[in-house]
Amino acid sequence: VQLVESGGGLVQPGRSLRLSCAASGFTFSTYYMNWVRQAPGKGLEWVSSIDSDGSNTYYADSVKGRFTISRDNAKNTLYLQMNSLKSEDTAVYYCARSLLLGSHLDYWGQGTQVTVSS
Repeated sequence: VQLVESGGGLVQPGRSLRLSCAASGFTFSTYYMNWVRQAPGKGLEWVSSIDSDGSNTYYADSVKGRFTISRDNAKNTLYLQMNSLKSEDTAVYYCARSLLLGSHLDYWGQGTQVTVSS
C-alpha cells in the first residue's frame, strides 16, 4: 500500500490550492479516503472524508464551505480542493484510507506541507 500526497506549498490568505493523493497497492475504489492535518505544535485534526464511490462527503466544521474532497477511482487519486485559505489552515496534510467512515485509518501518506501566509 502506498499513498503519496502532492500539491502543497506556500499560498497567500484567500487563495486556493488543490492537493492530490496518488494511491497504489490496493483496490482504491473499495475504501473510504480521508484527509487529516497537523498544524505546527498541535495534534492531528480530521479534515474530510469521502466514501468509496464518491457519492458522500464529510467535512470538519472548520473547513466546511471552503474545502471540497473528491476522488477519481479510474486514476486511483484523491483530491482536496482548498479555497479561501486562512492562516489557520497551515499544516501538514495527510491522506489516509479506512474501511468505513470513522473507522481506523490504517495507511497514511507522508504528508504535504501547506503554508498560508502573506
